[in-house]
Amino acid sequence: MSASSSIEWTNSTWNPVTGCTKVSQGCKHCYAQRFAERFRGVSGHPFEQGFDLKLWPERLELPLSWAEPRRIFVNSMSDMYHPEVPTEFIWRVFDTMSKAHWHTFQILTKRATRLRQVAWLLPWKPNIWQGVSIENMDVAWRADELRKVPADVRFLSLEPLLGPLDELDLTGIQWVIVGGESGPGARPMKREWVRTLRDRCQREAVPFFFKQWGGVRKADAGRRLDGRIYSEFPGAAPS
Repeated sequence: MSASSSIEWTNSTWNPVTGCTKVSQGCKHCYAQRFAERFRGVSGHPFEQGFDLKLWPERLELPLSWAEPRRIFVNSMSDMYHPEVPTEFIWRVFDTMSKAHWHTFQILTKRATRLRQVAWLLPWKPNIWQGVSIENMDVAWRADELRKVPADVRFLSLEPLLGPLDELDLTGIQWVIVGGESGPGARPMKREWVRTLRDRCQREAVPFFFKQWGGVRKADAGRRLDGRIYSEFPGAAPS
């Protein structure tokens, strides 16, 4: 599955893997699972299997056919480093990203330990950005694992932000995204949590992107923080 994206910090999505399983509190109201399970059993649909993990080798070379440079969120409907994704398949995804050097690829994972374990096997290039998702201090260790990965751009997606991250170490981090949870059952995000992160990013010269306040109706809540929209990117991002 690949498409233009409504996600504010990317242009397109590319899903050579779909499906996942939950690993922490940030997964509780997974938007991807909610979407995919609507189509379970629909014959011929890309999510006929619901949110069960599936590899799509026929999609591996798709970015090579996109001539215009873009930011591409890799596996928006899965986790590249899920234990059921073979290392050889991850390598093939990286091989495509290396060849498609005119794009910027953005990868996010909650499985930071496996990321660190396989990272040395992969062909990292400057256009491959690697991030981890952190929802509260219980999983802040994911940033420590990320710092061991040889990506030119390492980033943190603090979404859904479920608690304060005042002690989060930003050493070796080139970008921070913050967002609240959206959709049914969305858990609240406090304004002071966001302000503290913004202020720390400004002090430490880390680009800060505020994605959304979230809520059941996220469009109504918007993405302004203290009257301003924060849409900062690392310097290497295409315009």
